[in-house]
Amino acid sequence: QVQLVESGGGLVQAGGSLTLSCAASGRDFISAYAGWFRQAPGKEREFVAAITWSGSATLYADSVKGRFTISRVYSENIMDLQMNNLEPEDTAVYYCASEKGPTMGPLLSDPSGYDYWGQGTQVTVSS
Repeated sequence: QVQLVESGGGLVQAGGSLTLSCAASGRDFISAYAGWFRQAPGKEREFVAAITWSGSATLYADSVKGRFTISRVYSENIMDLQMNNLEPEDTAVYYCASEKGPTMGPLLSDPSGYDYWGQGTQVTVSS
């Protein structure tokens, strides 16, 4: 079992930066792929970024590539999402997600491939 808790959301002006953190508990997280998703009002949940258990490989949605950076601290069960040059279109509830470890194979952008989810943290970008 894995429990995920997000933090770091808030209100920021366009062009600003925020860092989201996901604190995980449970042995499965250590060997699991993990990622970030977001959901804006009236829209479906969409993929943002994913990372392997070792941090050696990452995957980004085209809409955030070059602006967002996903990382994880293997020994501390923490995964971060550094968000730079934020746009109003980035406004959403951001969710941390994890597959059930151990995980191998390609990184997934489909939310149905993830087994554990956090409660979400709101990010609002004003224009």
